[in-house]
Amino acid sequence: MDALGVYVLTFNCARNFVDVDAFANHFFDALPASGAGSSAPDLIFLSLQEIAPIAYSFLGGSYLLPYFDAFRRAVQKASAQKWDQHYVNFLSDNTGMTGLMLFARDDTLSKIAWRDTAHVGLGVQEMGNKGAVGARLGYVVEGHPSKTVDLTFVAAHLAPMEDSYEQRNMDWKSIVERLVFTHDSKKSAERSSMDENTSLLDDAASAHAEGSRRDLFAPNAYLFLAGDLNYRTSNVGPSVREIEQFPRRNVDLDNPSHYSHLLKNDQLVREMSYGRTFHSLSEAPIDFPPTYKYSDAAREAVRLGLNTDDHEWKWSNHRWPSWCDRVLFLNKPWAGEAGKVKPLAYNALPLFAQSDHRPVALVASVPLRPSDASSNTENIRAVAPFSIDPSWKSKRDMARRKEIVVGAVAYLGLTREGNGLLLASLLGIIGAWFILRSMLEV
Repeated sequence: MDALGVYVLTFNCARNFVDVDAFANHFFDALPASGAGSSAPDLIFLSLQEIAPIAYSFLGGSYLLPYFDAFRRAVQKASAQKWDQHYVNFLSDNTGMTGLMLFARDDTLSKIAWRDTAHVGLGVQEMGNKGAVGARLGYVVEGHPSKTVDLTFVAAHLAPMEDSYEQRNMDWKSIVERLVFTHDSKKSAERSSMDENTSLLDDAASAHAEGSRRDLFAPNAYLFLAGDLNYRTSNVGPSVREIEQFPRRNVDLDNPSHYSHLLKNDQLVREMSYGRTFHSLSEAPIDFPPTYKYSDAAREAVRLGLNTDDHEWKWSNHRWPSWCDRVLFLNKPWAGEAGKVKPLAYNALPLFAQSDHRPVALVASVPLRPSDASSNTENIRAVAPFSIDPSWKSKRDMARRKEIVVGAVAYLGLTREGNGLLLASLLGIIGAWFILRSMLEV
C-alpha cells in the first residue's frame, strides 16, 4: 500500500443525540461511486461540534460516553452495510463541546505506533463552549518498521455570527499558539544514543526545533482540520429584501439565486487569500450548496420523512446561508508533487432532523512516505505563522477548572438528573432538621 485512505467528516450535532440509523445510512455518501476513494478508508476522522449539552460536555468523562457511543454504533453499522468491514474507535476526546473521534480499520490498527492529544478552549474565559481538540499519530510505513507517516487531526469550533470574522481569525491564532502536543517519537531514540553532555548541548541548541515538533505545524506531519469554522457569506445579517436572493433549487448557473454566486462572498476564502487566517492550509473545491442555517420547517420535514429534496433549500431567515462546515488540509509537501495530499471527493451529506447544519466530508489519499525529522525542516515546511504561547498549559488548566465549575452548576440547574439530586438534597436537609429539632425538644 503506497497511500493511506482518509475519510474526514465534520458535523455540528446541535447538542442532540445523533439518529444512529439515519446517520449510518448516509455516513459514506461523500465517497465516490467507483474508482479512487470508493473503497473502505484506512482511517476515519470525526469532528463533532456541540456534541452534547453544556453540562455533560464540560464535565466530560462518563457524561459524554452515550454521545460518543452513538457515533461508534453509526460508524459500525455504516461500514458493515457497505463493505462488511469493522472499524475500531481507538481515540475519542473533547475540549468542552467539541469532540474528536478516530477510527481505524481492523487491519490497519496495529500500524498506529503512537498517538498524542492537545486541547485549547476558545470561548468565554477560554473555556470550551468553543474550542479545538487535536490528535497526532504515527502510522508505520510498510517495509520501514522504524519510520512513520505522522498525521495531525484537529476538530474545531470557532466564534459565531456574521460580523465576527476577525474573532474567528483570532481563534485560529489561538489554536496555533496553544494547541500544543507533548509527544516526541524521536526523542527517546535520539537520547539513548547520546552521552549526557551531547544531550544537554542538543537541548540548548534545538529549543526552536523542539517547539516546531510540538506545535500544529510539525514539519513532517500531514494536517487535517475540520469543524464548524463559522465563516459566513456576509459581514451583516440579511435584510428582508435580501432573503429573496437566498440560493434556490434547480436554477441555472447564471441565475443570481444559484449558490455559486453566494460562494463568491465567502469570508473564509477572502480571509485566507489575504493571509489573515489558516495560513498555508488548502481546501478542495466546493461544489455543494451552503450547509447552514436550515429552518425549523426544513428539519421538521426531515423528521416526518417527507419524500422531497425541497427541505434542503429552506433557509432560516435571520442568517445568511453559509458554508460554515469545512475541511482543510496542509498541503506543503516535503517530497515534491509525490508528497501531496490528494483530495478525491468533497461533499455535504443530507440534512438530519437533529441539526441546522449539514455534515461535510472529505475523502483524501495521503502518500505513505516516511517522516525524516533529521532533515532540514526550514526548507520543508513554512514556519508556523505564530509561536507557541509559553503559558499555554497554565491557561488550559485554569480554563478546565472553570469548565468543571460551570458544568457542575449547569448539571444541577439544567438537567433532570441534577434537578433530582438538588431536590433529594433539599429533602434530606429538611428531614435532618426536623429530626434534630425533635431530638432537642425531648
